[in-house]
Amino acid sequence: SNLPMLKAILLPMIASGSKRIGRLAEELRGAGIDAIFTCTPISMGYLHGFHEGGGERFLTLAVRADGTTRMICPGLSATQARRSGIEDVRSWKDGEDPLAHFRQLAEDWNLRSAILAVEDDMPAYMLLQMQEALPAALFKPGQEVLAKLMRVKEPGEIELMRRAGKIADEALPAALRIIRPGVTELDVEEALMSEMRRLGGRPLFCIVATGANGAEPHHMSDETKIADGDVIVLDFGCTVDGYLSDITRTVCCGSASDEAKKVYDTVLRAHNAGRATINPGVACQDVDRAARRVIEGAGYGEFFMHRTGHGIGMRGHEEPFIIEGNALPLAPGHCFSVEPGIYLPGKFGVRIENIVTCTENGHESLNAEPAGELIEC
Repeated sequence: SNLPMLKAILLPMIASGSKRIGRLAEELRGAGIDAIFTCTPISMGYLHGFHEGGGERFLTLAVRADGTTRMICPGLSATQARRSGIEDVRSWKDGEDPLAHFRQLAEDWNLRSAILAVEDDMPAYMLLQMQEALPAALFKPGQEVLAKLMRVKEPGEIELMRRAGKIADEALPAALRIIRPGVTELDVEEALMSEMRRLGGRPLFCIVATGANGAEPHHMSDETKIADGDVIVLDFGCTVDGYLSDITRTVCCGSASDEAKKVYDTVLRAHNAGRATINPGVACQDVDRAARRVIEGAGYGEFFMHRTGHGIGMRGHEEPFIIEGNALPLAPGHCFSVEPGIYLPGKFGVRIENIVTCTENGHESLNAEPAGELIEC
């Protein structure tokens, strides 16, 4: 049984989770914010272990700058909220006005003319209702306050991502076994998703892009049949206890052309150059520059049109972003992708992606190393 191992990972996270509200309150005070309103299963789950959304119903976990919390939620969710340790839960039934609880909160916390933050993913209908209820309050984005906490991962979080990464690594052979002329992208996608599930992950996404489809970085797998000589981009991941993996490998069906081998080698060198730059204190944009410099030097600069990486944790894309213009210094605990690519319209694409975490002495890859040359299936 993996129960002892799971407890060893989760119990320290639960203990540290009890400190997260306090750390958030400290950030709110530093930013001059009186209270923040969160509403997504990710942010509320991170802060208080409540992993449930409201859908079309008004639901929010409010945190005051002194560390006080209150949840306003549908009666459907009240029991789960209390079970997660939220002591002050104000629930409402369908047909009742949830804003009555919000107005009461404003009275209790003196928020009528306060500075209030909301997370980026708050539905517009919720924000508009809150603004109408408190016309003198100033509402502002609160994502940066949350990101300061969430972008530095605790050891237990990194271990879960390590496990998710290992599952993605071990799923790859299932795709390689079935790649042959006539097999569709969706066939390969199903093989990867099924294998991640069999290995204990919860499959989250999968892109299989063969031939010219690989020149579209976010191609959606379809019925396109793989042909001999096709370069194939495989981008997939799963979750383990809410934490994500995200890996991209590029392979070839049959013998690869000299051009495909050259592009793969260029992207691999760019990937390694970006990773070699990672150290505490290094600006995020410097990792992007290092990878991009290799691709531009090889004459493919115009065909690398996206950032080198994105942060990852409970969200697939979060801070820190590895992109030109982001001078944020890397710090131990930052987890992010390094995924340069070259996309030749009408021909093929190549992308190589590992998830890494910044350490005191450089970085650790949460995935196995990519192949040193283009794999021919």
